[in-house]
Amino acid sequence: MRIELVEGDITAQDVDAIVNAANSSLLGGGGVDGAIHRRGGPAILAECRELRATHYPDGLPAGDAVATTAGSLAARWVIHTVGPVYDARRDQSATLRSCYSSSLVVADELGAASVAFPLISAGAYGWPLDDAVRQALAGMRAAQANVEEARLVLFGSETHALASRIAEHVSD
Repeated sequence: MRIELVEGDITAQDVDAIVNAANSSLLGGGGVDGAIHRRGGPAILAECRELRATHYPDGLPAGDAVATTAGSLAARWVIHTVGPVYDARRDQSATLRSCYSSSLVVADELGAASVAFPLISAGAYGWPLDDAVRQALAGMRAAQANVEEARLVLFGSETHALASRIAEHVSD
């Protein structure tokens, strides 16, 4: 699998699947989650409500992933995953890496060749940017999936530059 770092807007990516940094309710929120729901339209929320009613009455657990339609987005699917809230006293790195690997497994099951990820847990959930990038790359590399391209979409030039520096020093 080819891993690319790109600066941009996750909702504008021309890929088979976009990963949503969702909250466990699957019912929309702020940040990436809100942007995907707004741009993708009501079809995404309708499928999320159905998933809550049928499969996830208590919400989607952190580290797991599930797919819905992408609605009006260019992608075919949105893969929703819930990252952990950062807590310096508790190591939740494995859960964060699982967001990436689980999403790639779901993408593989769907037949997606290309997937775009946001930097999960690095916004409102408070994960330090440098470690969020390391965990993202490790989670993607650990995935047992036949996806051709995984794109880490970074919002802003400073975040992209930081991620690029970290990626240069992380071995395959």
